[in-house]
Amino acid sequence: MRVNVTVNGRRMAADDVWEGESLLYVLRERLGLPGAKNACEQGECGSCTVYLDGTPVCACLVAAGQAEGREVVTVEGLVSGDDPAGEGGLHEVQRAFVEAGAVQCGFCTPGLVVQAHALIEREAGRVPEDAEIREALAGNLCRCTGYEKIIEAVRLAAARRATTPSP
Repeated sequence: MRVNVTVNGRRMAADDVWEGESLLYVLRERLGLPGAKNACEQGECGSCTVYLDGTPVCACLVAAGQAEGREVVTVEGLVSGDDPAGEGGLHEVQRAFVEAGAVQCGFCTPGLVVQAHALIEREAGRVPEDAEIREALAGNLCRCTGYEKIIEAVRLAAARRATTPSP
């Protein structure tokens, strides 16, 4: 079957998709977007988190056909507020992860960035408490860190967002 989907603002189509194929596979292998990572294929690690119609989901658990006609935003689609044309600038959450040293092997980072972005969008105007950050990121596993630098990165991005007016 053919799956038509809007990914990061662009209409895209994947051909010869079989019924059991996941959205994650289509994004990575058919559409050339390797940001969401394939780790557990069971929705347990969060490495494949993307937005589907504005809601964070594990792309490994979504059948590709379920994305037909819908909007997907991957970690590649998060663009900087000061880079509205999407010309390669890091989003404020991505920048904060780099600055806080929250990136080690990087495998979990795309899912964590998307989940952190979702939290900051929900809580715009305030910096969430550490317990709220931990709860928001609970579905994302990182095997390299103790999460402190990740939480620091989310705090940093949220603080910047709270002091920067939305466009």
